[in-house]
Order: sequence, then structure tokens, then C-alpha cells
Amino acid sequence: MPRALWVLIIGMTINVTGSSFLWPLNAIYVHEHLGKSMSIAGLVLMMNSGASVIGNLIGGALFDKIGGFKSMMLGIMTTLMTLIALVFFHDWPHYAIFLTMIGFGVGIIFPVSYAYAGAIWPEGGRRAFNALYVAQNIGVAVGSALGGVVASYSFDLIFAANAFMYIIFFLIIYLGLKDVKSVKVHQQKETRTLAANAGNLANWHALLTLCIGYFLCWLSYVQWSTTIAAYTQKLNITLKQYSLLWTVNGALIVLAQPLLSLVLNRWIRRLKRQMLVGFTIFVVSFFILFSANSFSDFVLAMVVLTIAEMLVWPAIPTVASNLAPEGREGFYQGFVNSAATAGRMVGPVLGGFIVDMAGMRQLFLMLIGFLLISIVTTAIYDRKLKRATKQEKETATIG
Repeated sequence: MPRALWVLIIGMTINVTGSSFLWPLNAIYVHEHLGKSMSIAGLVLMMNSGASVIGNLIGGALFDKIGGFKSMMLGIMTTLMTLIALVFFHDWPHYAIFLTMIGFGVGIIFPVSYAYAGAIWPEGGRRAFNALYVAQNIGVAVGSALGGVVASYSFDLIFAANAFMYIIFFLIIYLGLKDVKSVKVHQQKETRTLAANAGNLANWHALLTLCIGYFLCWLSYVQWSTTIAAYTQKLNITLKQYSLLWTVNGALIVLAQPLLSLVLNRWIRRLKRQMLVGFTIFVVSFFILFSANSFSDFVLAMVVLTIAEMLVWPAIPTVASNLAPEGREGFYQGFVNSAATAGRMVGPVLGGFIVDMAGMRQLFLMLIGFLLISIVTTAIYDRKLKRATKQEKETATIG
């Protein structure tokens, strides 16, 4: 990988580590330390996610207009200045306001990082996006673990630690990428070749169709940290055991990369097939959950779920990069990230409503239905694109 991509990967690891000090504890802080109801805590988190959706779209558009470095620095500075303010003002309503601003700033950073990775190493294909995905999971694992330790001493230290990590992130990106020139070169990839002359409308239709399934998949996935977390408590699975499930998730994502690369290179070379296999494995994981009643059942479901996300999460940004017309790479990554963020925003509200009205088993059935739709949208997302390409070829032949 190019040196500049390593700088971006290290920076994003630091970024996510800092963010992970705070995000798992947001609801606890609003409810227990600020004395607000869980409904208010949920509203604050929804405001954070909503601001992230807006940030995703703006960040992607900024990448196309002013480039990766300036866009990244804008997102970092927005987040950093807010985090510094949060160190000194974290009472109500400052906390809710600043958390929303943080969501906006972080929302800018993520699509820019993916578009930047594709621009820095266009020939790397899915490897560039997979490296970012693994880096983020390392950050989540380290940040969540350290955040719990720091919070046990003082919540004030959480805010200071988060701001400190972002200062390091700022320095890494500023010093490491300020002189990097990234130019998108012609890519001989499956979807790029397919889309070369198909027209922007067909590309956009393909992305929109793909993101419908991506949104539904994230809506389902986020239940693991919301409704499923509460469900495990009713089955007398301890918080320590539940936390161990996420340790399994993070460890498997990092340690299984060599095996994943072997499988992809030998049997699942096409991105579309990779996504279809991944979504199918997602369905299997929720079928396991449907009848799960012991800790070992949940471990099995988590292992299967992790295999699925390892296939799907890095593939979607790769396809978006391949579909993006010249000069629209940032917007396409912004749209993909906003679809995922919207799923994380809507998922807890919808999941909680279904559980209250009908119960967990009905929720699992609904989620399986959503994931089956994801399989369908992935199977057909490039149909118009192929048709448009075929028409272009026929027109060129006649001409």
C-alpha cells in the first residue's frame, strides 16, 4: 500500500479510538449523570445520527469540490473544536448541542476517508476499503475498552481523552497528507469497465438500489446493540458475557483477515458475489438468533454475523467507488455512508417499537425479511447498468 494510505489508516484508527471512548457511554451519561429520561437520551442519539447523515452528504460533496485533504481537515477541525468545548461544558443542554455538532463533523470525515482511500490507491480495489474497515474495528475495540476504564475514574476524563486523541488525529493527517496529490486514474475493474459508457443515470440507479439493501442491513445489524442487548439480559446473560460477544466480533475481524483474503482470491473474486454471499450469511445469523436461548447460541450467531459483515461492509464502498462517474467519487461515498447512518438512526426506534408491540421473535422475523430484500436489491442493482452498457455497445457498433 502507498505510504499516504498508511497515514490515512493510522489516522482513522486514532479517530475511531477517540470516538469509541464516548459513543458507547452516551446514553448512560445522559440518563444517569444528566438525569434525563431514556426517551430524551434516545432523542439526543437520534440528533447525533441525523447530523451525521447531513455530514455524510456534505462531506462527500466537499471531496468532489475541494479535494480530500481540505475536506478531511474541515471535518476534523469541526469535531476537534466541539470536543474541546465539551471538555469544559458538558451539562444540559450543552451536551446535546455539542453531541449533534460532533455527529456532523464525524459525518464529514468518514465518506471523505473512503473516497480519499480510493483516490490514493485506485489500483488497490477492495483492499484499500477493507484496510480502512479493519482499522476502524481496531479503534472500536481499543477505544471501547479504554473508555470503560477511564469512565470508572471520571466522566470528565472521557471528554479530555477524546479531545486528546483528536489532536493526535489532526496532527497525523495534517503532517502526513498535506502534500499528497491523489489523482483518480482509469480503473480496469469489473463495475468500472461495465459502467464506463453507461451514463450517470444508470450508475445512480445502481447505487440507489444497492443502498436500499445496505440501509435495511444496517437497520438489522444495529439491533445487536439495542433490542438484542436488552433481550440477552432477560435470558440471564450477564453484561460481561454480552461485552465478550463484541470482543469476539472485533478479534475475528482482525485475526481472520488472512483467511478472508484467501477465500476472496480463490472463490469469491467478484464483488457482487461477495455481497450476495455476505447478505445470505446475515440471514443465517438471524435465523440462529430466532431460536437462541443460551450464551453459546449468541456466540455462534455473533461469529456468523461477523463473517457476514466482513464480506459486506468493505464491499459496498468499493462498489460505490467503481460506480462513481469522474468527479463524483465523494458524493457516492457520502450517499453510501448516509444510508448506513440512517439505518443506525432508524433501527433502534423501529426495533424497540416492534418489540413492545409484538415481541422479539416477531422482530427477528421482520429483520430476516429485511435481509432477504437486501439480497434481492443486490442481485438486481446492476441490471439497468448492464442494459445501458449493452445499448451503448450496440449504438457504437451501428455507428
